[in-house]
Amino acid sequence: MPLFKYKAVDRSGKTIQGSLDAGNIADLELRLEKMNLDLVTCKQKQPGADIFGRNKITRRDLINFSFHLEQLTRSGVPIIDGLTDLREGEENPGFRDVISSLIEAIEGGSSFSLALSMYPKVFDGVFVSLIKVGEKSGQMATVLVDITETLKWQDEIIAKARKAVTYPAVIGTLIFSVIMFLMIFVVPDIMSAIVGLGGEIPFHSLALMATSEFLVNYWYLVIMAPFVVFFILRHFYKSSDKFHFKMDGVLLNIWLFGDISEKIKISRFTRYFALMFASGITVLDAINLSKSVVSNRVLEDGIDRAWVQISEGGSISESFQNIGIFPPLVIRMLKVGESTGRMDESLKNVSYFFERDINDKMDTMEPVLQTALLATIGMVVLWLIVSVFGPMYDTISTIDF
Repeated sequence: MPLFKYKAVDRSGKTIQGSLDAGNIADLELRLEKMNLDLVTCKQKQPGADIFGRNKITRRDLINFSFHLEQLTRSGVPIIDGLTDLREGEENPGFRDVISSLIEAIEGGSSFSLALSMYPKVFDGVFVSLIKVGEKSGQMATVLVDITETLKWQDEIIAKARKAVTYPAVIGTLIFSVIMFLMIFVVPDIMSAIVGLGGEIPFHSLALMATSEFLVNYWYLVIMAPFVVFFILRHFYKSSDKFHFKMDGVLLNIWLFGDISEKIKISRFTRYFALMFASGITVLDAINLSKSVVSNRVLEDGIDRAWVQISEGGSISESFQNIGIFPPLVIRMLKVGESTGRMDESLKNVSYFFERDINDKMDTMEPVLQTALLATIGMVVLWLIVSVFGPMYDTISTIDF
């Protein structure tokens, strides 16, 4: 079905711009009329992302969406009216188009959860399932609060990770650029002068000269290599399930980042598992849906194996213990949940403990990265100084003035 970019006016005369799927212009007019909009102009366009990412729907968009929808729902505003209000105040054109399509689908007889499921890249399976639970239980506002809090937590963790990595990355890039400049333009001239004076060149200086010569001749390879390696790894990561699985295992064991990444993924899993279990979703369905937030084949495989054991009659704690990938804390709290009948509370406690540990590790990650960066830079600079000024001093000291 073609995608049309349109300009329309609502009943108050306010101009609304957006995009909508329609069979033709007449169909577009009918669809807009159902949304209480009158078509002014339209143009057929190809669906796709804005090349500058301006239409990209971010996690912040989803947080604002679920938060404001919860406020409106709690105030007794019907979903369709709440979505209409959100559409009019939405600044992201891409998300405004999605909300318009949601309104159209609901007005056409679809449930809210079914309308959301039409956009799996925006609203994942967990989001849709929780909304479905809210529809069935009549606790939509409560479900939206839980969704909002979970999205906020994810956003905070990502923001902390970016903050911890950004400064060392910027400083490291600047220092790398300076060292590249010295190795390509300064070191060759100095070493040539030392050789010309007949000075003795030690091994570490010869290594520096060889490195400098390589960079002078093949500097473009040094710059291109990380990008080439990245694209090759990404290709195999997407095309080979076996490579994808092994790579996910490697990512969980990377120094400093692996432990934090694993705890974030497990915390997300237990948080969503608790959220869905408390909402009345069965254990097997909750595990299966919560698995999607892990985004790691190794952990997903373990969860699948636990799911099979539970479906065959095994207890939750023993099934997760048998797969051998979850920390003892998770197993212990699962056992407590089974014995007390408060599985959701136990899972929330697991998530809480991990979140606290993650926050502590995030706070220490930036200083650790800075220390590692400074140590690396210090060794490189020391190598440059010893390799250049050592032979220079020895050569000058042998000259008879």
